[in-house]
Formats: sequence, structure tokens, C-alpha cells
Amino acid sequence: MEIEAAPSDKYLIIRDIMQRDNNMLNIARLCNISGVSRSGYYNWLSSETTRHYREEQDRKDFELILTAYKFRGFDKGARGIYMRLLHQKPSVVINIKKIRRLMTKYRLKCPIRKPNPYRRMAKAMETSYVAPNLLNREFHQHGPRKVLLTDITYLLYGDGKKSYMSSILDAFTNQLLAYVVSNSLQVDFVLETVNNLIRDHGISLRAETLINSDQGSHYKSIKFIQLVKDSNLRQSMSRKANCWDNAPQESFYGHMKDEIDIRHCQTHEEIMEIIDDWADYYNNERYQWKLAKLSPNEYAEYVKTGVYTISMPRSKDANKR
Repeated sequence: MEIEAAPSDKYLIIRDIMQRDNNMLNIARLCNISGVSRSGYYNWLSSETTRHYREEQDRKDFELILTAYKFRGFDKGARGIYMRLLHQKPSVVINIKKIRRLMTKYRLKCPIRKPNPYRRMAKAMETSYVAPNLLNREFHQHGPRKVLLTDITYLLYGDGKKSYMSSILDAFTNQLLAYVVSNSLQVDFVLETVNNLIRDHGISLRAETLINSDQGSHYKSIKFIQLVKDSNLRQSMSRKANCWDNAPQESFYGHMKDEIDIRHCQTHEEIMEIIDDWADYYNNERYQWKLAKLSPNEYAEYVKTGVYTISMPRSKDANKR
């Protein structure tokens, strides 16, 4: 009966048996029982030094991967690890397939976001009576500071406690331009988010800049509509219950909730401290594959100056050839 195991495990068993003083079987018989070839076994024996070298190299590379994975305390997938290694000083290039292989080998896992259940909602074609859907999902066509996305999310912590976060993103650079964390759902914290945007980035905004939201009551309020108008912005609203029309903002909150851990927080102040830290990490050191492997702030500077900040060294695997 053939043994069910990986060939390398079978070879190891055969070698152990051959080294026993009481062994009565020859190599041909053991290979036949194990379902492997003699040539394969002899090749495995002769390549032991190479295997030890590769194993040692894998361990060294995995140490680099693990350091990148743990950077700033936020878990990352293979692409995030690859981009973090590029931003190290000096830069390190490890093939992304190798990163995935070593993550599997050493059982390093990154949380995978579950699909948003609201994407199944098909009754999402209604247009708001407050503002039309001017954006029409044109997130990346118009350049920096032309399309802004805003939304609110809840933050559950402690024993059923809630805080709320309002944020504004630049759809082109993915920068988090303004945010406010509140323990109340009053419209004031949404207005404060817009005021923070104008205070910090007003000089870069133009009269044709859109600010797009869902059809939540905050964005239909007279105060919000008037503030947007007074700020010389154009208001756009997604179609009713249609998360695709504000997809980058929805994705932003999904990634944020995957990467922060607020379950054990007990106060609103603790939540604010964690969000502030993550927001700084997101804008400056959370590299994104679609942003030329740069962080949002780096990408915005790259678009502005044309200077790419990463110098690409040869990959570790290429150096071995």
C-alpha cells in the first residue's frame, strides 16, 4: 500500500529506515512501498546541502516579511508587504509570489475583508431630490481635488458602545483630507468635517470640485447644503442605497475596520487616539498598489512634481542568478 505523504517526507522516512541496524529492506523495496522512484530519492540525498541553504534563505526572507507585516502594528497582505519592503531604507525587493509562498509556509495570515452585503441590493437606481448624481462613478478621471467623497461609519467598542466617524477622501489620490470622530450622530460633526477640509485644503479646491455622499439625512440637511454652497463646492449624491456610487469611500472604511482593533477600548478618547494613529499611517505609510505602490500623500506629491520616490533595486532572487 502506497504511503500518503509528500515525497520529501517519504524520502526522509526511507533514509531513517536505511540507517537502522535492524533494517532488512533495500532502497529499491522501500521506494516501491513508498511510491517514489530511486532516482528521485538519490537526487533528494544529493541536494541536501542546497535544501539547507534554501531553508536558511527562506527563514531570513521571512524575517524581513514579518517585520514589514508588523510595521506600525497593522496587518498587511502580500502586496502591502511588498510595498513596505520597497519603502525601507535600503529598499528590498522580494518577488510577490515568494512572499505569498513564505506566508503560506510559515502560516502568516492577513484578514480578508468579506463582501459588502449591500452590494446585492438591486433597488438602487433612484436619484436624490436634494442633489443629482453628478459624479456618476467617475472617481479617477478628473485629477486631484476635483472629486471628494464623504460618508459616516459607526465604531463599535467596549460593551456595545458606539462612536461615529465622518471623513472626506480625495477620489483621485485616495488621501484622507479631513475626518472627525464623534460620540454623537448630531449633524454638527459632519459640518465640522467640511470646515476642517476648507481650513486645511481650501486653497487647493476649485469651484468645479464635487463632494459626493450617500442620501443620508446629514447630507440632506439645510445646514450641510448651505455649507457646501458657501464653500463653493458642488454637491453630488449617490443613487438611493447604491454603495457602488461611493465605492472608494466604502472600501476605505472596510480596510480601516480590518486593520484597527478597538474591541477592548472603554472610552471615546481611546477610540480617537487609535483613529488618529491609523489616519497618519494611512496617509503616509499605507502603500497602495493602484497608486504606483506609494502612499496617498506620496502619490499626491508624485502627481504634482513627477518625481517618483522609490528607487527599485534588483530583486533578491535576481541577485542569485
